[in-house]
Amino acid sequence: MTGLAKRVSCPPYSARAADAIARELGLSPIAAAILVRRGHDSPDAARRFLAAEERHDPFAFADMARACDLVLSHVQRGSRIVVHGDYDVDGVCSTAVVVGTLRALGSDPGWLLPSRFDEGYGLSASTVERLVASGAGLLITTDCGITAVEEVEAARRAGLDVVITDHHRPGERLPDAPILHPALGGYPFPDLCATGVAHKLAEGLYARAGRDPALVAGDLDLVAMATVSDLVPMRGENRRLVREGLAALARTRRPGLLALMRVAHVEPGRVDEGTVGFRLGPRLNAAGRMQRADAALELLLTGDESRAAAVADELDLLNRERRDSETRITFAAEAARAEQREAEAYVLAGEGWHPGVIGIVASRMVERHHRPCVLIALDGDGGRGSGRSIPAYDLHAGLAACSEHLRRFGGHAMAAGLEVDRTDVGPLREALVAHASSVLGPADLEPIERVDGLVGVAALRLDLAEELGRLAPFGQGNPLPTLLVPAVALRDLRPLGEDEQHARFSLEGGGARARGVAFRTQVSKLVGSAARHAAVRLEVNEWNGTVEPRVVLRGLAEPAATGGCPVLAEEPFAAAFEREREDPLHLPSPEGQARMRAVRDARGQGFAGLVGHLISSGERVLVVCAELSRRRAALDELLGGIVEACSPRPDSPALCSWEGLARDPAIAGRFAHVVALDPAPGAWGENLLAALAADDTSAFAHLGWGPAEATFALAAAESELDLRGPLSELYRRLRDEGSCEGARLRAALEGPRERPRSGAGCARLVRVLEELSLVAYHDDGYKGPSCQVLDAPRTSLERSSQARECASRLAEARRYLGAQRAQSPPATSIERAQLVAA
Repeated sequence: MTGLAKRVSCPPYSARAADAIARELGLSPIAAAILVRRGHDSPDAARRFLAAEERHDPFAFADMARACDLVLSHVQRGSRIVVHGDYDVDGVCSTAVVVGTLRALGSDPGWLLPSRFDEGYGLSASTVERLVASGAGLLITTDCGITAVEEVEAARRAGLDVVITDHHRPGERLPDAPILHPALGGYPFPDLCATGVAHKLAEGLYARAGRDPALVAGDLDLVAMATVSDLVPMRGENRRLVREGLAALARTRRPGLLALMRVAHVEPGRVDEGTVGFRLGPRLNAAGRMQRADAALELLLTGDESRAAAVADELDLLNRERRDSETRITFAAEAARAEQREAEAYVLAGEGWHPGVIGIVASRMVERHHRPCVLIALDGDGGRGSGRSIPAYDLHAGLAACSEHLRRFGGHAMAAGLEVDRTDVGPLREALVAHASSVLGPADLEPIERVDGLVGVAALRLDLAEELGRLAPFGQGNPLPTLLVPAVALRDLRPLGEDEQHARFSLEGGGARARGVAFRTQVSKLVGSAARHAAVRLEVNEWNGTVEPRVVLRGLAEPAATGGCPVLAEEPFAAAFEREREDPLHLPSPEGQARMRAVRDARGQGFAGLVGHLISSGERVLVVCAELSRRRAALDELLGGIVEACSPRPDSPALCSWEGLARDPAIAGRFAHVVALDPAPGAWGENLLAALAADDTSAFAHLGWGPAEATFALAAAESELDLRGPLSELYRRLRDEGSCEGARLRAALEGPRERPRSGAGCARLVRVLEELSLVAYHDDGYKGPSCQVLDAPRTSLERSSQARECASRLAEARRYLGAQRAQSPPATSIERAQLVAA
């Protein structure tokens, strides 16, 4: 792979389920298959996912009524209420939501955001002491507190009431206070971020206080910011919150958010998950990473436009400093990694590393090397660390196993923070590597690119890009779809950008072309004309008033060498010759038979994408072509490469010719999908596909040809049915020989061609010569077949019934295949039946 994971995962899916979704919801097979792969395997489930309307009653939290009553009692008494948040985007936004709600209810709350450097994450005992001393009556935690058992006990003993709102992993004991946590207390959706929980608290408070429930909609812009930035799963209720929140962001009147969009060069009307995650969120995070998060909270709460502009400029400057610091630490971390290159996990420590940036660098290291990674910023006698992990490794569990070497730690499976004594860094490294090596195998340490579907170049159009956009909002658990395009070539390579660090190209395959870009990839890395598999993303690109599809390259893979595909119903020359003599020009008679397979018309869409899409389902595929001898090598390479690209590996597709399928339709029975690469030389082929028996009640037949395949099929038909030239050639050869038998007869029949004539085709030629009394054919079973030229007067080819039948079949093939080649095939009986059924 170039710029792509070494392994590609393309999970199997139910083609029947995808077909039902596509037909009922009016989606393409590609989009429907993606929905099934992502767990939405019925039309109703897919419809609910696309609608993104999941909503739950805030009082589904077991402690919601208790928490609301406690908060409202303090509001009514005029108590001093303090909201304790965290220094990241989720902590800041959740604090802003609760503060704004309390203000709307008539309170004048204070807030407290701890310093990442002086106090660290969470509620501390010293903070509780300060709050008690200040006369606070109620403490509401946001994005923290679920593990603060002792701190809450101290607060309660001192007369300070506490409400916990959090979403982090709880400990064995819970604080003695009303708790709002999506994974505790029976709430039906466990994946809310802290701001989502705060939003639910606001809903509960407004409802309990008898206030207008529409007030809660004013927080949705902050809920979207936090949900995207905190990387919680983008499913269920989070999808609705983000979709509604992005719409709220587009029309927000918050001076702080408008100022933030200005410095980030984001047009409010075009804000999406990407602009939140890569432009707005990092600037809010920069305050807590580089100094204190108070500036970010002030930005969200202020109503003063000039103050908002000043704070936004400050955050933009801090974000630039953050990027510079990140670059320096990344170089240093790479140097430190050299000594641990072969380890299953990395623990890297350094002097002068900014503790607010090490988490980002840890993420970069995981992306580059696919290992769990902990970075520790050393200062004095200890250090603060931040870790990130890979899907196969629970980092929180790993740190728990090494807790004897830690002052404190917290987090979850994919990300964690810690504090450690300087003398324990080495032992921590040894213990974490030992734990990781006991859990992870070699395959776990190979990065995997999840592919959502296989498509042809012809499918990379604006309509598909817009359709894939319906799966938004994207994020953790619902990433932007990645498509694998098999057997393509990159053409027209050109550098892009002022520093030429990007490239643009044309993707070509199956007679189609699509324009694409490769970011952070120089042209020199893409040079090469061999057909390859390309992993891409397809997006809608708007530029200067033009809307078009854009292919974004994620990586390239060389097709793997394979042993070839099995061939069915292939006859030896002698068997085909004798069968044709006994049953000349046999055609199946599917007219009037029951339709056993649903026929799907994918003509002109590209065979490689169609067959790859079906192979990746994991269901068995049979490919039918016009002339197997000329197709087999290319099909072995293409189909074998597709099979190798899928993980888990599906069965290799089988191949057969139209002639073999017509002779023995039962061979299709065990295949869920029969794909016609080339058209048959007549409409009978489509009727035959519909009537093919199947072991499974949900079997399909797919028309997969385009103009090029129709041209190939016509050439194959002419080679079998246009007899005049081959007859003259064969008769001259026999006449020169006088009498032929055995190997000499076989050589005369097959002809002096690079691709010998088929056994069936040779039998037709002999039959015509016999009907014209030009030769006598014998096969007595002892000496083998022989052919003797007879004395006969000049004659007309039309006297042969076999010749007339071949001419009639050829005329029908030319008419039918000519229509297919023009890409405007007439309505067949199958299509008419589908229309009638519809």
